[in-house]
Amino acid sequence: MKLYCVYIVTNRPHGVLYTGFSGYLSTRILQHKGKQISGFTKRYNLTRLVYFEEYTDPRMGIAREKEIKGWRRVKKIALIERMNPDWIDLAKDWRW
Repeated sequence: MKLYCVYIVTNRPHGVLYTGFSGYLSTRILQHKGKQISGFTKRYNLTRLVYFEEYTDPRMGIAREKEIKGWRRVKKIALIERMNPDWIDLAKDWRW
């Protein structure tokens, strides 16, 4: 079964936040870490995965991404801290 993910990356705890969506989370995070994606995430060095959710239906994931992107920063921080209170890089030990 294919999984789709909504994720949040940052450059440091309580730093700049970026919410994204991908059908290949490990590949997407590797691209962020390698600064292979031009634009916002590269410009602000957003390489730390601090939050993600998995979906089997891509439409649900895209809707959730849009919902989170519409939130104020304080609400995004609260979401992250419920799952990852220490803001650790959830992908730091992933095997690439």
